[in-house]
Amino acid sequence: MSRTDDAPAAQDAYDAAPYVPERGGLPAHRRAAADCHGCPLFENATQTVFGKGDPSARIVLVGEQPGDQEDKQGEPFVGPAGRLLRKAMEEAGIDADAAYLTNAVKHFKFTEAERGKRRIHKAPSLREMTACRPWLVAELHLVRPDVVVALGATAGKALLGRSFQVTKDRGALIPLPDVDEKRYVVATLHPSAVLRSDDREAAYAGLLSDLRVAAKALESPQSPHR
Repeated sequence: MSRTDDAPAAQDAYDAAPYVPERGGLPAHRRAAADCHGCPLFENATQTVFGKGDPSARIVLVGEQPGDQEDKQGEPFVGPAGRLLRKAMEEAGIDADAAYLTNAVKHFKFTEAERGKRRIHKAPSLREMTACRPWLVAELHLVRPDVVVALGATAGKALLGRSFQVTKDRGALIPLPDVDEKRYVVATLHPSAVLRSDDREAAYAGLLSDLRVAAKALESPQSPHR
């Protein structure tokens, strides 16, 4: 592991890179991520929520950050948004069991409700997303998918840069930057945005349409894994 005795200083620098192993597969990275203090979000979260799924998946779906249930259970996409996502994946022809699911940020960021113990999701800052990006880069390097689905703005910015906009860039095959082989990103709404939408039916139809673009790309004879 590249982590040194100076690694705790990464908290001040907002950088998870000192915690990312120099070698090893996904299990080694998952173990290392459990001790990541690369930004202050670890202080209030229950645990690190690393990615999960097929280690040789041809498709990776990247969300924003863990939610309340994900933080408690230690797995990505196990709450209501995750159930909606799996339903849409099935309808789009994407096998959820053959996919890899992860988030751009690995710790749950939240505020506490004024009354009761409910934890309210709070979007991660650009600084926090950038700090956590080395974990996402490592996951993509290890899994080597053909297609990456960016679920929402935070995931899109982590993959494509700060200029990314969901409304402008969604539903298209966009080359994944900084890779040797031809791989693509398809951006869409985060499923939690569908759940919050005033017109949930239309929002779900948009999510489904974008996922079908990703599914079709997997069928292409140009795909590196075919």
